[in-house]
Amino acid sequence: MASSHPLGAFLRARRARLQPQDIGLPGTIGRRRTAGLRREELAAVAGMSVDYYIRLEQGRERNPSPAVIAALAQALRLDTDERHHLHRLADHAAGRRAQRPPPRPAVNTSTMALLDRLRPWPALVLARTGDVLACNPEGLALYAGLDEWPEQRRSIIRYIFTHPAARSVLADWQWSAATSVANLRHWTGTDPDAPDLRRIHHELAAASADFRQLWERQDVRPRRTANKAFHHPRVGDIVLTHQTWHLDDSATRLSLYQPEPAHTDQVALLAHTLHTPRQPYPTRE
Repeated sequence: MASSHPLGAFLRARRARLQPQDIGLPGTIGRRRTAGLRREELAAVAGMSVDYYIRLEQGRERNPSPAVIAALAQALRLDTDERHHLHRLADHAAGRRAQRPPPRPAVNTSTMALLDRLRPWPALVLARTGDVLACNPEGLALYAGLDEWPEQRRSIIRYIFTHPAARSVLADWQWSAATSVANLRHWTGTDPDAPDLRRIHHELAAASADFRQLWERQDVRPRRTANKAFHHPRVGDIVLTHQTWHLDDSATRLSLYQPEPAHTDQVALLAHTLHTPRQPYPTRE
């Protein structure tokens, strides 16, 4: 999105992360003028001409074959998520674009009932942009201060980068920020021109230097199960296991936070505090 040629931008960023010795080439003596691999080095390892590779980076070659993409993925030492992302970018460059989902999917009554049954475990239904489509009270309370925003503005990734409480509430803010950007990058690979994804990207790029720096890294990773730590102003330090499920094979996901055994009482306390006046939350730059 920062580039009109997402495929080329991804290739350049990944090439810059590698050194000759990473791909089996002899290292050079002295200081290299190029950060990472040179174009000719990557092209040689991938088995293609330098001119062809340059056209790929510059967006002048828009229909690389699956064999070419596979060779580049191997040469760049991409993992499984990154390989899928590269193939999606190649499909986009060739005009093979996926059908776009609605910008803000509806949440049906059965999903709303599920959110209620999951209580007191915090749970939220999120769009691919991080927008909160629905949640139970504990899910909203978990991100302290999120309830201050109008419903249409509530978004987890927007909260991370622009809410004054986020750096205090999220015990590992750097990890939360990096994984959120990598997940957004994952979805942009499916449709880089999608209006909903472009809007959130442009908003956060304008608002946050941290977001811009993480976006330029070109990390890509969908959401997976992980432990998330919170320093909550109402219940103190709490560690939860975060799991996600996609609803009806769509980009909409259910995010569930289950307490570690040592933190079960704090989840119950979080539910209890929903009926007490809110305390001021600390902020941290």
